[in-house]
Amino acid sequence: MDLHVAIEGRGDRAERIYRQLRDAVLDGRLRRGERLPATRELAASLRVSRATVSTAYERLTAEGYLDARVGAGTFVAYTPAERPAQPSGRRRGAVRPAPAWRAVDDPLWTEPRPVAYDFRIGSPDPALFPVDAWRSAMTAELRGPAVRTASYDDPAGVERLRVGIARHLGVARSVEAGPGDVVVTNGAQQAFDLLARVLLRPGDTVAVEDPGYPPVRQVFEMAGARVVPVPVDEDGLRVDLLPPARLVYVTPSHQFPLGGILPLERRVALLEWAVRNDAVVIEDDYDSEYRFGARPLDPLQRLDAEGRVVYVGTFSKTMLPALRLGFVVAPPAVLAALRHAKRLADWHSDTVTQRAMARLLDSGAFARHVRAATRVYEERHTLLRRAAERLDPGLVPVPSAAGLHLALLQRGAEAPFDVLRVAERAAVAGVAVQPVSRFRTGAGPDGLLLGFGSIPAAQIPDGLRTLSEAIAREEAGGGRAVE
Repeated sequence: MDLHVAIEGRGDRAERIYRQLRDAVLDGRLRRGERLPATRELAASLRVSRATVSTAYERLTAEGYLDARVGAGTFVAYTPAERPAQPSGRRRGAVRPAPAWRAVDDPLWTEPRPVAYDFRIGSPDPALFPVDAWRSAMTAELRGPAVRTASYDDPAGVERLRVGIARHLGVARSVEAGPGDVVVTNGAQQAFDLLARVLLRPGDTVAVEDPGYPPVRQVFEMAGARVVPVPVDEDGLRVDLLPPARLVYVTPSHQFPLGGILPLERRVALLEWAVRNDAVVIEDDYDSEYRFGARPLDPLQRLDAEGRVVYVGTFSKTMLPALRLGFVVAPPAVLAALRHAKRLADWHSDTVTQRAMARLLDSGAFARHVRAATRVYEERHTLLRRAAERLDPGLVPVPSAAGLHLALLQRGAEAPFDVLRVAERAAVAGVAVQPVSRFRTGAGPDGLLLGFGSIPAAQIPDGLRTLSEAIAREEAGGGRAVE
């Protein structure tokens, strides 16, 4: 590897080379087994004599940091017990983030850890990913002319993918859009970030669902907006409780995280509210692909006659979150600003991945994958729903016919047990679940969210049995701390 050594100034150059290489080994920048440049090569790059470098290497070898092998080269031989916990004092804290970023919490992301029964929400089953179709599409793109002639591309995304997205949304969701209305993003999260940049000014009021999706709320807060949580019920957003606002974020097809579907009368009322307040509606069509009942209602974007609805979607649940493929369908008035914001953010999303996704859409492979995955998820949904109804009298499943998780809410004036402690007890027993309270900012019933995207159907009964035991221990323990 290229090795940077600073030897400017007066003094023994061999000593300087020795100390810098030793420090690099001790702090882990040079790792055991890595090959160092030959003495002649390093001497030439540093413009010193070969003897100077040889002196440093010989000392490091004698002290056990390096291993010189005749005919092979010089290698790092030492492994430090542990790296320093933090950088040196002079680099520790002169720079500070802006005030809004100093106490940022991420309630959704945690360090991935293996568990026996994974009921965490938000992830599809990677075992269902169409590996063969995706490999074929990626290989075709990597061998094709697009890579050989590739340069910076349209910030809105590869045209072929935008054509495919517009066609897919028109057929599957009745969304009215052409390829010119679509901007491809790095997942839905970047879509929300771009929309906050181009639609909001500091001090604007933004209404969000409560409970709702925390990263969206945080995006608006970081943009300087005044974020107002609005309660939801089993039918979704309480439109009658909306305050005057510049923007409202809503998940009408499958409310996150409770799962309700916004009825037609509320959809109409929401659009009327937007007209009265000269507001923008961000429609997050969360989990709309996986439905286990009747055909969904028309999206807000379809009902919108004034161009106030911005439609956001993603392939994170239907394909993989790691692909980072999302999209925005926006009214003409904001498209130019969105393209410009995307260019300033990262110029454009990965074009090879975009072209591969376009191939899957064009060939019908994506539609076949979604149909096959829906059958698997529907079996898990049915099994989980039936078992959850018997989990505990204090938890009642919220009716839901879509998505990859199920919400169970506590009923009654007095909660029968502490949900957060139940989740902690369950984690100790190998069951990963999430409390509703992690997604709520205001008052309201707590409960448990049970995802079935990452757990095979065969494991669901045993996982719920273990969870039921954790609930029973919490109820019997009277709120004692988890051991």
